[in-house]
Amino acid sequence: MHRIRETEETITRLRLSEDIVGSVHLCNGQEAIYAGAVRALELSRDAVFPTYRGHGWAIACGVPPEAVLAELLGRESGISGGRGGSAYFTAPAYGMYGENSIVGAGAPIACGAALAGRFDGSGRVALASFGEGAMNQGAVHEAMNFAAAMTLPVVFLVENNTYSELTPTRDVVRNDQFFRRASAYGMAGVRFDGNDPDAVRDAVADAVERCRNGAGPVLLEAMTQRIVGHYIGDVQHYRPAGELDAAIAAEPIARAERMARAAGVGDAELAALRQRVVDEVDRAAQAALAAPLADPATVEEHVYA
Repeated sequence: MHRIRETEETITRLRLSEDIVGSVHLCNGQEAIYAGAVRALELSRDAVFPTYRGHGWAIACGVPPEAVLAELLGRESGISGGRGGSAYFTAPAYGMYGENSIVGAGAPIACGAALAGRFDGSGRVALASFGEGAMNQGAVHEAMNFAAAMTLPVVFLVENNTYSELTPTRDVVRNDQFFRRASAYGMAGVRFDGNDPDAVRDAVADAVERCRNGAGPVLLEAMTQRIVGHYIGDVQHYRPAGELDAAIAAEPIARAERMARAAGVGDAELAALRQRVVDEVDRAAQAALAAPLADPATVEEHVYA
């Protein structure tokens, strides 16, 4: 979780200095979802399909911070050769099969990966992650219905940070308990604390086991809050007074450190851990900045005519 957070903080600095250009969406405050979920997957065969807020998923899947930073900086050493930027990079060698800036578009693609697993004998489970706002997208409904009808091993994981971009989700739905929608498709649905990596791991592990046993898809709803804007530059005027302070107090890293102290871990040890990650990501940033820019002459590579 520290590695994800420090990478995002570094990305913020590089975006403000305009070394990184374009729109960037951060996941600060939601790190427990990625850290917990990946522990329940077998990335040698399973497939993860995140949203455009996917840096944390990439880091959790094992993509080195340097490769993520280089990608956002448009460097050849980036995980997608500098072609994908913040919202489109992919890392299939790490089980992370690509972000998508179309809201909810990863859900039907995950169904394809799960269906392929049925034919190739891999026993693959596909995990599609998206925000709660995507639950009102037609493609997500179609994907869940298809997965249920075909009994596909898909985990639909809703990262419910209570905001659909800048709009409170409760203002646009009558019932904001999205896991209850699972029953309409004949699948299991579970809501849990998305700021607790152990709770996330346990919920995803149960869902993965159900999928591997042939019981079909599962809808999971992880409750969390982002502690940054929807995008870099979002001043968050839409958040009521006190909400952000409460979210910062409950965010997963602060909570984990409180639990560690209660278990007898000293402040010096926690500080050393944080500094180790800061140094690691700083080295990664310096290496990424020093890497050559992607060569425009190669722009036609890796595409279909």
